[in-house]
Amino acid sequence: GNSMGHKVPNHGWRIALSHKYKTKQFKKKFVKNNSHTIYHYHFSHRYLKYYKDLRSKNKRPCMDFFNQHALKTIYGVPLGGIGGGTINRGWQGDFCKWQLKPGIYTFGSPLADQFIVSIRRHNTTIYQQVLSTKAPTGEPLRSWNWKYCGSYAYYHGLYPRAWTVYDLQGPKVVLTCRQISPVFPHEYKDTSLPTAVFSWDVENNGNEEVEVTIVMSMENGIGNAIEQKTISGLWNEPFTNAEGDNKVSGITMHNTMYKDMPFTLTVGATAKENVTVTHCSSFNPMKEGSEVWAPLLFNGRLKSKPGKSAPSSAGEHTACAVAASCIVKPKSMGETLDFSLVWDMPQIHFGDAGKHYRRRYSRWFNGSNAGASIASYALHTYPEWEKKIDDWQNPILDNQQLPDWYKSALFNELYYITDGGTVWLEVDGKSETANGNSNGEIQNSDFLKEYGKFAYLEGQEYKLVWVHVLVLWCGYVCWYIGVGTAVGILVWVSASILHSNPTQRKYLMDGMIAPAKTPNVVPHDVGCPGKGYRDFLVKRGFFFKLDAHVYCLGIHMLLVSVGTVCRIVMQESMRHDEDNDGLIENSGAADQTFDGWCVTGPSAYCGGLWLAALRCMEAAAELLGHKEDEVKYHELLVRATQAYQDRLWNGEYFNYDCSPNTNHSTSVMADQCAGQWFLLASGVKPPNPQVLPDDRVKSALHKVFSLNVEKYHGGSHGAVNGMRPHGVVDNSSVQSNEVWTGVTYALAATMIHKGMLKEGFRTASGIYRSCWQRYGMAFQTPEAVRRNHTFRSLAYMRPLSIWGMQHALE
Repeated sequence: GNSMGHKVPNHGWRIALSHKYKTKQFKKKFVKNNSHTIYHYHFSHRYLKYYKDLRSKNKRPCMDFFNQHALKTIYGVPLGGIGGGTINRGWQGDFCKWQLKPGIYTFGSPLADQFIVSIRRHNTTIYQQVLSTKAPTGEPLRSWNWKYCGSYAYYHGLYPRAWTVYDLQGPKVVLTCRQISPVFPHEYKDTSLPTAVFSWDVENNGNEEVEVTIVMSMENGIGNAIEQKTISGLWNEPFTNAEGDNKVSGITMHNTMYKDMPFTLTVGATAKENVTVTHCSSFNPMKEGSEVWAPLLFNGRLKSKPGKSAPSSAGEHTACAVAASCIVKPKSMGETLDFSLVWDMPQIHFGDAGKHYRRRYSRWFNGSNAGASIASYALHTYPEWEKKIDDWQNPILDNQQLPDWYKSALFNELYYITDGGTVWLEVDGKSETANGNSNGEIQNSDFLKEYGKFAYLEGQEYKLVWVHVLVLWCGYVCWYIGVGTAVGILVWVSASILHSNPTQRKYLMDGMIAPAKTPNVVPHDVGCPGKGYRDFLVKRGFFFKLDAHVYCLGIHMLLVSVGTVCRIVMQESMRHDEDNDGLIENSGAADQTFDGWCVTGPSAYCGGLWLAALRCMEAAAELLGHKEDEVKYHELLVRATQAYQDRLWNGEYFNYDCSPNTNHSTSVMADQCAGQWFLLASGVKPPNPQVLPDDRVKSALHKVFSLNVEKYHGGSHGAVNGMRPHGVVDNSSVQSNEVWTGVTYALAATMIHKGMLKEGFRTASGIYRSCWQRYGMAFQTPEAVRRNHTFRSLAYMRPLSIWGMQHALE
């Protein structure tokens, strides 16, 4: 259509509802290179045994390589605040991905979850349409008018809001649906709410008055067809609440799908002086749906039996519908028609564990009527949310020096804060924690009691909670969103460092038997949502990386609180300095984030991080007045820096590692300056802010840009992890020939810190233009892509590193 809709922003991710992606179908990542297959033979054998053992117990591993997610080019801005579960509403209008049970996703799209418009003129219905491009067949809802022409509508996403504009050519009406979720910086109540608002603006371009009704219908369920066949006892009830000058009416649907975790879905709408709200409290969405369609067609209203609906029998489906109606004068805008959707699961548990946790929002909204209360609160408060969103985003959106694609990528990559299996929990005062016993004093600190525990998954397919190595890439986001949650994360981590879990486990990568958690090291993660917190696996390896992150914060109180823990971790890490030159060595095992790309001896990536950690420890000791520690870490840093350059610098860049394997030891690694990035971003002050000579760092970055970026797909796909010096992709491992989206954003941030603004934006633009614009991976940016149309791990945490670019710019 020709209409641009009502107040749709200029910046964001935009797509016509009729769009069809023309690229080749992407495939999930499988190892095909023979050398890779041989190398991972033993890992595969161990994994298969582990997988079979879990499946015999009706469980799944945290990384299920046999059931990876297929690429569906359908997702849009997710609904909801942070940590209360989420629902994804796709760009074509489907409610298509659900994560109410923490970390567990279902991908059904209930047919009944729709918006319907009905338009009347002179007391006669002239237009009635489901606002969906679907064309379902069969009995379910066959009385409804489907298959809206997507050529007359478009979707515009700018997290945490989205707009869908429908140009209704016949009745000359334009509808703009604005979707709002409560996500904005430095707020710790409303941002935890499991709700979203749909605000409809109605523009009548005709010459006569019309009555417009918008209907929101929802099934009592989350599209899980298997579960739906067996559950019973679903029931719905109407409610009416007064909030401010307006009333909110709607339906709350009670669901018992998950054992010990009942939840409700609530649909509400605002009734005001010129807006009438009606509802149908219950109908069967597997039948023709005439209970909704017929009365709407007759007079633009819905009808409902009084009181609660009868509980459903086993396998019986139930749904509800809520309608809001207003009169719109010719050539004018009508009253805004506002709806809210709430999913209330206040108490959760993980796997089979008996311990229950309360979500953060339950501090303010609890009890059987919480869904209705949140719906009313959201509809009353959302204008304040939008002002806070505008105040946060507009300085960046209005900056004409920034590329348009970057503005879209920066905010839209934040989708993962909501849709990353995120939990935000209350602290109950007990001292249990992840990975064995915890320091109760830290665990139950007033800080955690005030701000709660906040965590999200490594990825929607890699279901590990708080993989701490990735916090290095994503920590900036937490600080932009809320200092309280960011500090809480580090306090939570520090609580488990000193303690141990002696349970013997076999590690899949190398087959060794070792304790699940050894003392004085940072755990790899705090677990998997399919298991209880005390049953989580960790990976052995280097744990110094936390130090750089902790000391980048610049908070004196935090340094005092966790300084002792960091010194212990650094001392433990020194065991990896085998030749006493101050520089730690890699073991050749999966001991760093590139766990499929072996590293032996001193290495560009890990060595650079170690230098950054030493510099941060030196700066922290100076800040705290610990002169002896300051001297100690300074002397270590001097020796380590010299060893790093002597062993790795080749005149143009830093070699990948010191392995005798010349197939990759001299490769150009995209992430070789990661330590410098963390150090530059940390705010550590002169006289020694950079550690490595500036000319060498810039030389390495220029080499990476010329080879890993420009010689890979002509610079249009980001930075490939490894390149041989003569300009050929490093195929020595399953990860060296991948483009890691988050590493590319981080590389761009490093370039910006070093004044290479043009190269930084050029590098990062390849990820947005390929994943978001070309391949349809919007709101599911993967960990990795390759040139042969394969990808790995959709919807991954690391691309949040794009906020490192914004940090560098600021």
